[in-house]
Amino acid sequence: MIALHDLLCANRDALTPVCRDDRADTANHIVTHAAFVARTATLAWWLREQNERRYALCIDDPLDFACALFALFACGKEPVIPASSAHGYLADLAHAYDAMLTDDDVRALAATQTWRPAAPSMPIDPHAPLTLYTSGSSGTPKPIHKTLAQFDAEARTLEREWGALVGDATMLASVPHRHIYGLLFRVMWPLAAGRAFDRALCVEPKQVQSRIDHCGASVMVSSPAQLVRWAALAGFAELTPAPRVFFSSGGPLAADAAHDYANVFGDAPVEIYGSTETGGIAWRRQNETSAWRPLDGVDVRRADDGALEVRSPHLGHGDWHRTDDAILLDDDGRFRLQGRLDRVIKLDGKRVSLPEMEARLALHPYVTQACVVPLAGASRERVGAVVALSDAGSAALRDEGRVALAKSLRRHLAAYFDVVLLPRRWRFRIALPFDVRGKLPVAAVTAAFGARAEGFEVLSEARDGDSLRYELRVPPTLVHFGGHFPDLPILPGVVQVDWAIRLASEHVGRTRDTASIDRLKFTAPVPPGAVLDLELAHDAARRRVRFAYRLNGRDCSSGVVVYRERA
Repeated sequence: MIALHDLLCANRDALTPVCRDDRADTANHIVTHAAFVARTATLAWWLREQNERRYALCIDDPLDFACALFALFACGKEPVIPASSAHGYLADLAHAYDAMLTDDDVRALAATQTWRPAAPSMPIDPHAPLTLYTSGSSGTPKPIHKTLAQFDAEARTLEREWGALVGDATMLASVPHRHIYGLLFRVMWPLAAGRAFDRALCVEPKQVQSRIDHCGASVMVSSPAQLVRWAALAGFAELTPAPRVFFSSGGPLAADAAHDYANVFGDAPVEIYGSTETGGIAWRRQNETSAWRPLDGVDVRRADDGALEVRSPHLGHGDWHRTDDAILLDDDGRFRLQGRLDRVIKLDGKRVSLPEMEARLALHPYVTQACVVPLAGASRERVGAVVALSDAGSAALRDEGRVALAKSLRRHLAAYFDVVLLPRRWRFRIALPFDVRGKLPVAAVTAAFGARAEGFEVLSEARDGDSLRYELRVPPTLVHFGGHFPDLPILPGVVQVDWAIRLASEHVGRTRDTASIDRLKFTAPVPPGAVLDLELAHDAARRRVRFAYRLNGRDCSSGVVVYRERA
């Protein structure tokens, strides 16, 4: 290990791999430590001549990002790492930075400047500041001020915990490096340990296999949302050689998915629990235990109100830090999460803890995960539940129907909560709508109770082998009814085909181009307000998806979407 503040001047072998890059015109497509230092020093020499002090790093390429980050450290300027490069988002942060660096900027500077070696006159302050932005509890970007020393301490913690397991493997990733998890696991830890990271971003098992073919021994840095989806995709179980370990962070991984990985690869993913403020706190493997074990050097305790309190070298101070997560402590020093303390609301004058309701739902055999949210716009206060179903829950949905399934879950909750507190609206899903960081945005959960951009509402979805089943509500106000037809509005057939293609693309895997629509039939009209049953059956070998719509048990339309994979 090299201290991160010594990265540009420590006595490390010049040929130590930093990044694997198929575009690099070098032996084995490896960017070496010497090349990384020269590139970074060149950027530092240029930045030192600029007047601006705070730079927003809007750089998607992990190698260019790392070079720019350490160049800013080297010339005493402050990196600001926005969570997004969206124009509106950056406009809201205009007060937080003086200038911006993009992928194009770094490439242009690297091409026009003469590469320079690092100089002793440009040391890096061990406590150099940097600022990351998170969404915050209100959705407003929230600054988190940290120092390089905190990242160095955490990189050392990760190496102590898993350095021997990772060994010389290349760090593959499916998560961005602009958030603390990706920044640590994809950039900081590999740089400190002298271990290569991959320049590409993996989005599905076939791409993971392609990167393994290029890089050899590997480790995968991913999120719960991606890992859950991958387990159902072609190529998942055939990854060869399998990554030495899957890391997951940003939220809890569904127990079913964790055990799927254990069954295929011998161990469940290593889940990391923490936050941008605290850094890593604890970890677990669910095939061993559902409880969380504190990371090496991290102390935890339970406050009188149940809140988790942390003392850690990743905090940058020696005091206890209070979190908003409630826990129960086990006798062996591990702990179990009990939800957020700040998610307590009032309904009809009665207080209800949404995390407690979610935890009670998760005890039902039909439920893998659940999220309960308050719903606005109703005549009275109420909550809605979005539920990711277990295999048993999917079978109950298929055999008994959505309404009966919701009644079963309401009866289950009625044993613990007053009836006025129970969810009035239900949505059933294959997985909860975690984002790319593994977070579960409240806005995404709430959106499940409205129409999607395409116009339909998804009341339920479930997987049945190679098939997907949906219940779709067709809103009476749907724009497609306009003029089709004036006296007898019916849903256009082309809209039904479009919906089938869009839903199939979300679960089949890679983005694909539609080659043709075969065996298309329309046998019954679909009126406004209809609740349609849609079945999608994927035949991966023949590259086609069969779709069939039914209304009240009667066939409405069907066809086969034939696709070709994009290069």
